[in-house]
Amino acid sequence: MKRTSPLILVLLALAGGGAGYLVDHLLTAGGRATFAPSGFLPVLLLLLAAAALGLAWPVRRSVSGRSRTRVDPFSAMRAATLARASSLLGALVAGFGAGLLVFLLSRPVAPQVGSTVAMAALIVSALVLVVAALVAEQFCTLPKDPDDRQPDDPAGADGS
Repeated sequence: MKRTSPLILVLLALAGGGAGYLVDHLLTAGGRATFAPSGFLPVLLLLLAAAALGLAWPVRRSVSGRSRTRVDPFSAMRAATLARASSLLGALVAGFGAGLLVFLLSRPVAPQVGSTVAMAALIVSALVLVVAALVAEQFCTLPKDPDDRQPDDPAGADGS
């Protein structure tokens, strides 16, 4: 499994930012109130970050040799997949929250403090999720095996 690319995270954050800005713009153009995320959403994102780290920690202990028990490869793959999905989700939600916040701050009327704080909390918790997921993905990375050689490796071509 390849590691999560920073370019993909940036592109998802930009796409989420555009979507957040567009959602608020369409809502206000239709005469409705702007979108305000639930106060429970940042808590859920932080719980997801803790779950990703919690599932990756036994893999890290097994890889580093601190654990006597061997980790099931399927659970290690599940932990790595959760970490990758969490980083992608965190980037998308951070961008979405930033788009909402940019729209609110660009209006001629000053936004309410509660909605600004809710969106700032959403952005911060989504960034914490991205960082925790990338750390969890690092925990699930196996060290290079010295016996693994690339097909174009000249050292492995002649058997030496």
